[in-house]
Amino acid sequence: MILGIGTDLANIERIAGVLDRHGDRFRNRVFTEAEQAKAERRRDVAGTYAKRWAAKEACSKALGTGLRMGIAWKDMAVRNLETGQPVMEVTGWAAERLAAMTPPGHEALIHVSLTDDHPWAQAFVVIEARPRTAAVP
Repeated sequence: MILGIGTDLANIERIAGVLDRHGDRFRNRVFTEAEQAKAERRRDVAGTYAKRWAAKEACSKALGTGLRMGIAWKDMAVRNLETGQPVMEVTGWAAERLAAMTPPGHEALIHVSLTDDHPWAQAFVVIEARPRTAAVP
């Protein structure tokens, strides 16, 4: 069952301007060390940050809170599997919110899709609850 859906569209040039003006202060407030390391290795640094910004916004919407009610930017982090597929990891208040909205007997899965076409970066997040499977004795 679907628990939440969120989407966001970010302007890459706007994020580049914020990076130019606020640098590490912005990076450290919004992005985890792993997200920063990934972005700084990429040819399109601002585009990489913009996609992750959009993913955090989309995730907060899928959680039903937006960026309020105690959720912090770093409570949501995008990483990539070896295949390149993005995944969202939640900690802190975001993890608490996810647990609270997940029905008993279910596990929550967060699906993430990222794309960009300069000057836009977009993210979709779908939170799904799947029944837990019983362990086979």
